[in-house]
Amino acid sequence: MILSRAALWLSLIIPGALLGGALISQYVFGLYPCEMCMWQRWPHWAAFFLGLGAIILRNNKWSGVLIVIAALAIATSGMIGGFHAGVEYGWWEGITSCATNLPAGGDMLDSIMNAPLVRCDVAPWTLFGISLAGYNFLLSVGGAMLILILMAKGRKDLQHG
Repeated sequence: MILSRAALWLSLIIPGALLGGALISQYVFGLYPCEMCMWQRWPHWAAFFLGLGAIILRNNKWSGVLIVIAALAIATSGMIGGFHAGVEYGWWEGITSCATNLPAGGDMLDSIMNAPLVRCDVAPWTLFGISLAGYNFLLSVGGAMLILILMAKGRKDLQHG
């Protein structure tokens, strides 16, 4: 039961922390996301709300199902991050080459002309040679595997205990 409780909290904390980091890097440090960066956020949002649902239903039989689905969503974001990292490192071609964030309202032409151009094939920031997409791959896939292992061990403990 303790292992399942850890998986429960990880299903909320992992996507919450990674989304928080992405939003801080964007709005505090000015690292605008490219299109593939945005693709990585959607599964994390889904996982976050699935984890929240699992916490709300923690004494319900559906909680475990929500945790597993959240882990799969986290892994999905990680796989998109792995693909994106490969594009950044030049290992393969990306699906798109750039994206931009247009502010709402105002003059559309001015918005287009002044919007930052963000390329998907250039890492705007790295640490130890690993880009943000690479870190998303490592943390998301590793975190999803940990959640699934904890759920499997927790289930085994319930069957034998």
